[in-house]
Amino acid sequence: MIDFGNFYQLIAKGPLSHWLNTLPAQLSAWQRESLHGKFKQWFNAVEALPELTPSQLDVQHSVTATSLPGLSEGQREGLEVRLRQLMPWRKGPYSLYGVNIDTEWRSDWKWERLTPHISPLAGRLVLDVGCGSGYHLWRMIGAGAHLAVGIDPMQLFVCQFEAVRKLLGNDQRAHVLPLGIEQLPELAAFDTVFSMGVLYHRRSPLDHLWQLKNQLVSGGELVLETLVIEGDENAVLVPGERYAQMRNVYFIPSAQALVRWLEKCGFVDVRIADHCVTTLEEQRRTSWMTTESLADFLDPNDRRKTCEGYPAPLRAVIVARNP
Repeated sequence: MIDFGNFYQLIAKGPLSHWLNTLPAQLSAWQRESLHGKFKQWFNAVEALPELTPSQLDVQHSVTATSLPGLSEGQREGLEVRLRQLMPWRKGPYSLYGVNIDTEWRSDWKWERLTPHISPLAGRLVLDVGCGSGYHLWRMIGAGAHLAVGIDPMQLFVCQFEAVRKLLGNDQRAHVLPLGIEQLPELAAFDTVFSMGVLYHRRSPLDHLWQLKNQLVSGGELVLETLVIEGDENAVLVPGERYAQMRNVYFIPSAQALVRWLEKCGFVDVRIADHCVTTLEEQRRTSWMTTESLADFLDPNDRRKTCEGYPAPLRAVIVARNP
């Protein structure tokens, strides 16, 4: 099973130490109860990966690991076989010893859009809510974060993260925990909290904003990236059964409405940092994610609409401060 002991040791002294009052019991329960029917297969794929230490590691401009001398063709093929057992890969991309994981999302593009607008991460304790495979955690480390903690209840994503970390020399600067935000106590310990691609999946979006606020130190920064619609501060879309084929989409506000929601939750210095339409180049089917993607979710006769007739995905980055 996945060993979280190193993380416990890391936080035993410092602002997250009180998390140890609840966290070990939660993760022990997860280890006992987990588990998705394919978890054993995923875990075995991680276990079968070699432990590699890169001679060159770049997490500042990408997530790229290389070794000198390079792997043999047989070693590279074996590495790719194991990593493909962890498909579908949604967030990335990764370049690991000659294996290029072309993920569904160009998460690097999102990172490049938001980083000019946020406070420097150097020396910061960072939380990424709904982190997926942990791609952005490595970019946070590349930006100088002291420790980057991701939470995501999806077992496949936890295994993908552990696979990448194993290939990055068992790097302990980033960790993914199989938790949802509602399972976190009010830690009030993180300097920066990211919530990207999560808000529209929450039945109670204001509760989610409060949960994020409760993780921040006084003066800490929230970076919120989510679906929005065009409109004024009163505009909110409540989709029917599906939005872009997703069942669990509850509320999509305008960016201006989202600013008001954040202010209502007590955030200050709230600003819209970025606004952009999701393109077919940014989210698409690849050989590492072979099921339906954005092109299948849009109206084939009018790409400005989803297949249900709603406005096509528009995303915004909102930055705010906890007073």
